[in-house]
Amino acid sequence: MDLFVREVQLEDAEAIINILNPIIKTRAYTVLTTPFSIQDEQAFILDFPQQGVFHVAVCRDEQRIVGFQNIEPFATYTPAFKHVGMIGTFVDLTYRRQGIGKTLFQATFDAARSKGYEKLFAYVRADNPAALAAYLNQGFYEIGVARRHAKIDKMYVDEILIERFL
Repeated sequence: MDLFVREVQLEDAEAIINILNPIIKTRAYTVLTTPFSIQDEQAFILDFPQQGVFHVAVCRDEQRIVGFQNIEPFATYTPAFKHVGMIGTFVDLTYRRQGIGKTLFQATFDAARSKGYEKLFAYVRADNPAALAAYLNQGFYEIGVARRHAKIDKMYVDEILIERFL
């Protein structure tokens, strides 16, 4: 698949929720449980932190957004964490395993370094081995497990804590 990665634009909100909401509805790949409206996503984009990185992957042939990735500051209540970012990755359910995540990671790592990030951190659902493998293939490693960390539809979900130094 011929892809290019660019920074998110406000006009991308609908394409993003068209990727995100079906993932949320599966109840399998994310701890997010409530679908987003276009207005919700527009507000998220408009309020996205200056230090953040928010990329979309676009399929050249279809001129369609097929995935997105973002990094937000880990915590803003102290400058002690200014070098740490929280990363999230989402790929359209119909376009998985086509190199979209890998392409996003390459661009996002470069942008993160340029914004002063030295380390990236994420939580991955323990019952999502494909996502964990994708992150581990990009140099992340496991640092622990948060047991019964999320509760979705009355079921507890463990989350694996991972990190990567840039």
